[in-house]
Amino acid sequence: MRSRTDDRDRTRELREAIDRSGYYPEVVADGVEAAVAGEQVVSYYVHHEPTFERDEVRRHLSVVVLTPTRLILAHTDEHAGDDLLPEPYTSTSTEAVRLDAVKSVVVTRMIANPTSGPSSPAEAVMTIGWGGVSRVDLEPAGCSDPECDADHGYTGVLASDDFSLRVSAAADGADAVTGLLAFAESLSSRTHAG
Repeated sequence: MRSRTDDRDRTRELREAIDRSGYYPEVVADGVEAAVAGEQVVSYYVHHEPTFERDEVRRHLSVVVLTPTRLILAHTDEHAGDDLLPEPYTSTSTEAVRLDAVKSVVVTRMIANPTSGPSSPAEAVMTIGWGGVSRVDLEPAGCSDPECDADHGYTGVLASDDFSLRVSAAADGADAVTGLLAFAESLSSRTHAG
């Protein structure tokens, strides 16, 4: 799970982290290795997230990999059989993004009891934007006059949040939070305005 930030090739460590997840490691590793395509693994993060669907537990695994030139995102989900594939199956989706296309790396750290001074984050969220998915949030614009009934049009925010990952010490362990922050730092240090 842990991310590293020096420039040593971490391909073997990534494979070990995928194996430790216990979530279809051969299937996940095959998809990730194909997307990495032989490049050096500079940093990685592996996150296993079980979800509850009615009376079943479904699992989801996210793997993010930083190479010298690209950000690789891989997601593997498990599915019950259906009309097309009657046996239970997995689906693995990968995306490769050029590092020079990454527009933002947003990191949010949640610190419990901040009046006690610096402490390890209880939760962390990493959001990466490269313009693949944009969202517009609009709301009616207004003014400070409570008696005003004029139409002020709309105001809004255009946000790019192509990938977001949240981990917490309570659910995932303190090492998971530290690992996500280390990966975010490594990615952030390799992306800059050109």
